[in-house]
Amino acid sequence: QVQLVESGGGSVEAGGSLRLSCAASGYTYSTYSIMGWFRQTPGKEREGVASIVGDGSTMYADSVKGRFAISQDNDKNTLYLQMNNLKPEDTAMYYCAAQRRPVSWWARLSRAAFDYWGQGTQVTVSS
Repeated sequence: QVQLVESGGGSVEAGGSLRLSCAASGYTYSTYSIMGWFRQTPGKEREGVASIVGDGSTMYADSVKGRFAISQDNDKNTLYLQMNNLKPEDTAMYYCAAQRRPVSWWARLSRAAFDYWGQGTQVTVSS
């Protein structure tokens, strides 16, 4: 059974940084496996922020390009999201997600492409 547990959320001022972590258990990394970060605010759809494939390929939402960086440590079974220059509009619940099957590139930030989800960690950015 795949379990994903996020940590690292918190409250920061605009311009600050946070690093989110996602500890994965029961999940085996492979060349085509994919993990990602999504975020959601009340009343809005959950949106893809960043994803990384087992071969190292990454994808980012336009709103976070140049500010966020996704990485994974296969030895520690942990996914990371380094968030720099945070803005108030980055405030959201952040979720870790994973999928064992290959995902076409156009779906790598699509909620529907991921089968496994964590419970989320709250990020609040004040102006």
